[in-house]
Amino acid sequence: MWKHIWIHILISLQTIFTKAESTIYLPTDSVSSAMTSTCPAPDASLNYRPIIGIVSHPGDGASGRLSNATNASYIAASYVKFVESAGARVIPLIYNEPLSNLQAKLNLVNGVLFTGGWSKTGLYFDVIEGIFKQVLKKNDAGEHFPLLAICLGFELLTMIISKNNNILEAFSASDQASTLQFMNNINIEETLFQRFPPQLISKLSTECLVMQNHKYGISPETFQGNTELCNFFKILTTSTDQDNKVYVSTVQSESYPVTALQWHPEKNAFEWGSSMIPHSDDAIQVTQHVANFFVSEARKSLNRPPTEEVLANLIYNYSPTYCGTAGKGYDEVYIFSESEKVARL
Repeated sequence: MWKHIWIHILISLQTIFTKAESTIYLPTDSVSSAMTSTCPAPDASLNYRPIIGIVSHPGDGASGRLSNATNASYIAASYVKFVESAGARVIPLIYNEPLSNLQAKLNLVNGVLFTGGWSKTGLYFDVIEGIFKQVLKKNDAGEHFPLLAICLGFELLTMIISKNNNILEAFSASDQASTLQFMNNINIEETLFQRFPPQLISKLSTECLVMQNHKYGISPETFQGNTELCNFFKILTTSTDQDNKVYVSTVQSESYPVTALQWHPEKNAFEWGSSMIPHSDDAIQVTQHVANFFVSEARKSLNRPPTEEVLANLIYNYSPTYCGTAGKGYDEVYIFSESEKVARL
């Protein structure tokens, strides 16, 4: 009797599996072929191959230990990786090359990044000021052209916009991870924080998820006391240094796609020279969200330069230098100098 029952069960199971198998279709089957594609057409108003211009900074990034050329300048590779992680490529804007070259390169990019560093005078200051004016001019002419200024870039914009080269104040925020304290009643829509998950926004105020590395900055009182700064920027966040002094840490323009950060979003994911740099899951998310925001702004640019000119100027035409123990907190840099050009030729 049990033998007959098991035979019936096996026959039933075989029937079930046979029916289940009959509903599995391969890509070449008629049912699959009859299905229409669900992939939407790309938005023709967006640029899916954005190019970011990063301005080089005087020196080699290692106090002369990597290059002693007097005309050397560099871009830390972390800034390049930061931009690439969000889907853009980089053209280096070498600060001391002929102005005609810089202008030609500006016409090839869809946005600009000012890096960290130390130089606040001379040719470098003049070039940063000139590029900033070009950014405003492009936007005034109807081209969406974003600018992200980091650390020194933040400080230089503060000096340029306020028309006061002595407006910066001393702060003790070297090699320090910190929180970001959002201003009361601030609306983060259409800011770099707009795509941050609410939980991450909350953690930014309670956990040290951003990296500071600066000796100068501007207090909220000094900032709000300057009409030019208040007319151009709105304060999004403040931070506190090692002496509990409060400084402005994030600002965004009211009228232009210009954002300035006193902190370093690129370091969390792409630099390892300091044990203070946060590398948690949340810290990496901060890096990625800021990069995504900046590059998404660059995708709105209508500039579509000739492919040949872009390829001839990309940073891929240069070889990075791995710093080893010679780096000044950097793991890898791109160095630009006349001797480097000769070597490549």
